[in-house]
Amino acid sequence: MGKGYYTIACYPEKCDGCNDCVKACAEFHTGTQQPEHSRIKLTKVEESDAFVITLCHQCGEPRCVMNCPSGALSKDVNTGVVQWDEKRCVNCQLCTLACPYGGITYNSLSDQVMKCDLCAGDAACVKACPRGALELKVGADLFNSWGDLEDLFVPGISACLGCNSELLIRHTLRRVGSNTVVATPPGCIAGVGSVGVNGLTATKAPVFHPLLTNTAAMLAGAKRYYNRIGRDVTMLAFAGDGGAADVGFQSLSGAAERGEQMIYICVDNEGYMNTGVQRSSTTPYGAWTSTTPVGTALRGKTRDAKPLPLLMVMHHCEYVATASLAFMEDFYAKLDKAIEAAKKGMAYIHVFSPCPTGWRFHPSKLIEVARKAVETNMVPLWEYINDEGRVYLTYPVDNPVPVEDYLSLVGKYSHLDEEQIAHTRDTIDKQIKILKSFTGEGPEVVKSEEFAGVSAVKHVSAAASTQQGH
Repeated sequence: MGKGYYTIACYPEKCDGCNDCVKACAEFHTGTQQPEHSRIKLTKVEESDAFVITLCHQCGEPRCVMNCPSGALSKDVNTGVVQWDEKRCVNCQLCTLACPYGGITYNSLSDQVMKCDLCAGDAACVKACPRGALELKVGADLFNSWGDLEDLFVPGISACLGCNSELLIRHTLRRVGSNTVVATPPGCIAGVGSVGVNGLTATKAPVFHPLLTNTAAMLAGAKRYYNRIGRDVTMLAFAGDGGAADVGFQSLSGAAERGEQMIYICVDNEGYMNTGVQRSSTTPYGAWTSTTPVGTALRGKTRDAKPLPLLMVMHHCEYVATASLAFMEDFYAKLDKAIEAAKKGMAYIHVFSPCPTGWRFHPSKLIEVARKAVETNMVPLWEYINDEGRVYLTYPVDNPVPVEDYLSLVGKYSHLDEEQIAHTRDTIDKQIKILKSFTGEGPEVVKSEEFAGVSAVKHVSAAASTQQGH
């Protein structure tokens, strides 16, 4: 397989034109802040009053390299950076004409072309940007580390178009490996995984199909048997929110309380999508489902979602985390921790899993929906480490995008009125307040009515969190 490289992602909608990135780039390369020396450019679009960010994309097949007559430009196969050799350059500027992105430009002060070189992997512009309009993408590390591992989920499965669950199971099994027993209770994953098509399973690892009620119990029994015969085998569950938060919660809760050794992944698509899009206890307030219809009497679900990840923290699991596949580096880091934690006890990962079919949005919008949910704090990303007794926000969003930007993408929220949106906004604020109290970053007092389902939590501080394992 090939090799992945770092790159800089630009988010023009976050740019306010402060020019800090331009100054940082110029200073890094020349010791001055003259904008003429900057290899990143800002252009204001007068019609929209927005800014366009221009820099080298380090293309896989760079046209600047192909059009350079003197061989002064070449792509470094180790770093992926398109390098410029001053000694070979004849200053013809054909490269500036060939680049479709305006990423290589002419510097009138030095009388030479110039382009981004990623500052040897420590991009100065990214560090200088106060609004997150620039981000150094390091996902290539995942590809380079795990890309050659076997995909343990066969091609040609019968998942819906754009299914987030397929991404989840492929990446998870690739990392966890074949020395694994997989449990898939009734739900979307079971339909394409353990049950399979034409009598064949789609999972190239031992897999079984438990009841909706006993997934954790069956994995616990299998793990105890392997421990007894001296085999170190990972137990892995892919359970929907119904099989984890609802009818399967008694089994999950019991296994967590006993400290059973397994990785339990809740694939939360916020409803019973496999059987007709019925509501579950993790369905958010106001959402349309077939059992929470929208009409003159009802306006979607009338209750807030059950805070299942926080309930698992209260079970003193070895490791608890929330995740989204729009943030793959975050997910892989948490998966690594879960693999280690499962050697001692329960590791629980709650994966936000948008469903194009049941949520009424186009499959092409999957990653955008998943990303916006995090950026609005609708789905905060965090982890709990039992040995340290506290929660860490792994992707803190201090300046969240308006929640309307997320709700407007998802059809099941298209009916929400201002009062319902205000309720959602208030619920998000309470959720972040509670999480920050567990991290020691927020107010010490959390009112019990703000934490539905765990009414015993009234006073949480950093010290108490450490002492009590909360």
